[in-house]
Amino acid sequence: MAKEGQLTINSTIQLTKISVTPFLKHVIVSSIFPVIILFIWEFLSRIGVFESYQLPAPSAVLLKAVSLYQSGELLPHIVTTFTRVLIGFGLGTAVAVTLSILVGFWPLLEKLIDPTIQALRQIPSLAWVPLFILWMGIGETSKVTMIAVGVFFPVYLNVLTGIVTIDRKWLEVGKVFGLSTRQKITKIILPAVFPAFFTGIRTGLGLGFMFVVAAELMGASEGLGYLLVLGQNTLQPDTILVSIILFAIIGKVTDGSLKLIEQRLLHWQDTEIRGTGK
Repeated sequence: MAKEGQLTINSTIQLTKISVTPFLKHVIVSSIFPVIILFIWEFLSRIGVFESYQLPAPSAVLLKAVSLYQSGELLPHIVTTFTRVLIGFGLGTAVAVTLSILVGFWPLLEKLIDPTIQALRQIPSLAWVPLFILWMGIGETSKVTMIAVGVFFPVYLNVLTGIVTIDRKWLEVGKVFGLSTRQKITKIILPAVFPAFFTGIRTGLGLGFMFVVAAELMGASEGLGYLLVLGQNTLQPDTILVSIILFAIIGKVTDGSLKLIEQRLLHWQDTEIRGTGK
């Protein structure tokens, strides 16, 4: 009986070790601070520190989200916003990568094009809204273009920086070892540029979600940005908070997915910070 009990205890310990994966551990640790904030927010709302018409309690926000979902209103807004960001992100990234490669490898193009791009980068996002409405109307084209513009600049800047800062000595070493042009690209250039590329697309994705709010101000009838404005116009702070929290959740999930891909592709990196974090 004692042996059977010991085996049961050992099996339970082993099961616990297997179930608590590094990913699950990371999720639990990173959830501690948001949960604390939610508890404090709920407590202060219940004792009357925050008025419900200004900042409703998290439980009220959750009930509103459930109500919107059950009515069939919420899911179309989420899908519409995510689709717009995804298309704009793809277009902006494709144009940015192509142009940064051309500018990075041809110095003359950098002198001709890069100063203009850097000047356009300083224009606030909302300044593009009236121009895009004038050019393309209030349909999906103007909204996707707006998002693509927001994504373009950080991706372009980071990829270009990654290209122009490649150590010339690495290329000379490749030449000494007799690497072909294709081998230089795959073994030297791409590994050197990929860290900057992922930094650029993660930053661009974040700006894409920022720009989608401005884009959905352009006569949209669906989307989380539209839901946010609807909550403002109808004096429903719980609707506004549902939209804001969904933006945060969707943005975090998509950024986390890109970070996971980055870690898988750049597993060869062995920096001090990465090493101490394991």
